[in-house]
Amino acid sequence: MSILSGKNILLGITGGIAAYKTASLVRLFVKSGANVKVVMTPASKEFVTPLTLSTLSKNPVYSSFTNEDEDTAVWNSHVDLGLWADFLVVAPATANTLSKMANGVCDNLLLATYLSAKCPVYYAPAMDLDMYKHPTTAQSFEKLNDFNNIMIPATSGELASGLVGEGRMAEPEDIISFIENDILGKLPLRGKKILITAGPTYEAIDPVRFIGNHSSGKMGFEIAKEAANLGAEVILVTGPTSQTVSHSLIKVIPVVSGQDMYNAVHDHFQSADVAILSAAVADYKPKEVAVEKIKKNSTSLTLELEKTKDILASIGSIKKQQYLVGFALETQDELENAKGKLKRKNLNLIVLNSLNDKGAGFKGDTNKVTFIDDENKITAFELKSKAEVASDLLNKIISHI
Repeated sequence: MSILSGKNILLGITGGIAAYKTASLVRLFVKSGANVKVVMTPASKEFVTPLTLSTLSKNPVYSSFTNEDEDTAVWNSHVDLGLWADFLVVAPATANTLSKMANGVCDNLLLATYLSAKCPVYYAPAMDLDMYKHPTTAQSFEKLNDFNNIMIPATSGELASGLVGEGRMAEPEDIISFIENDILGKLPLRGKKILITAGPTYEAIDPVRFIGNHSSGKMGFEIAKEAANLGAEVILVTGPTSQTVSHSLIKVIPVVSGQDMYNAVHDHFQSADVAILSAAVADYKPKEVAVEKIKKNSTSLTLELEKTKDILASIGSIKKQQYLVGFALETQDELENAKGKLKRKNLNLIVLNSLNDKGAGFKGDTNKVTFIDDENKITAFELKSKAEVASDLLNKIISHI
């Protein structure tokens, strides 16, 4: 899955011959999973039709402040468009539009949207060689750089005038790649590897029965998604769950038993920078597993149980530079029990939640947690969505690594 998946991309198209490439650019943005809206300058409609771009983007195309439909005039708000966008991409960006952007000239909807946008702005210059090399264009580039606008460099090649040199707009595939790499390069967990466990484990009694728990895996999956969105390479070891995730930076390793999870965690722990063990691993398992299904021949059944391996303690005992996070689900003496687990298992941070708190615990979409770190700093949070809890947790980890 592309880093652009789910992002709102506002594409600004200006009046250069390279505008014909924007149909492919829109298609590639949509293919990456982005939501795309298009704002055109009046001149750009000479090179590519709004109908084509509307069909490809599956959204109306905007080119003026009002849309006339018989006697009804609909106001197109540049402010709303600017607030909607996660990224504004101006491609092609002609010398004329670049100069207006650099000097605050506002004579069309695209420029008004640019001046009100709060999101990152990318622009892909496209013009003839002499225009590209002109001192005024260099001044525009310099000013836009001062505004923290990001240039997608033009390439050298054959130009519309017949000249050969710089000024050719980057190809649509290269524009997408540039933006993705720029976003990834600025993410705080770029280059970090995070190992995460999620869900329950199932401990077999016989071929059809098991000992398990009510963990849905939602918390672990939300942490994995947030970590990947922040640029981390994620190894997600998950017990049986209905949760799914699709992200290019997340590798999912499905397991069933506590022993399976133990093996997978130890396979990947040494290469991890951070380990977050949020899975609800069974504490006990049957000492003997029946080869055949146990028949209901008597009114009672006695199972002899033995402890499962303590995954968190096992990696806590061998950790070096890794930042290690555990979870504690408690029902009594919550804070004291969590502090004890933090120390015994050599953790950097423990996330405490209590079944006594409404909306916390298994299966739900919310959680109420308290962070306790190895410096005895305690931070309690209100009830939040598990996605928000994941964000709080990753921000805490980022502040330490």
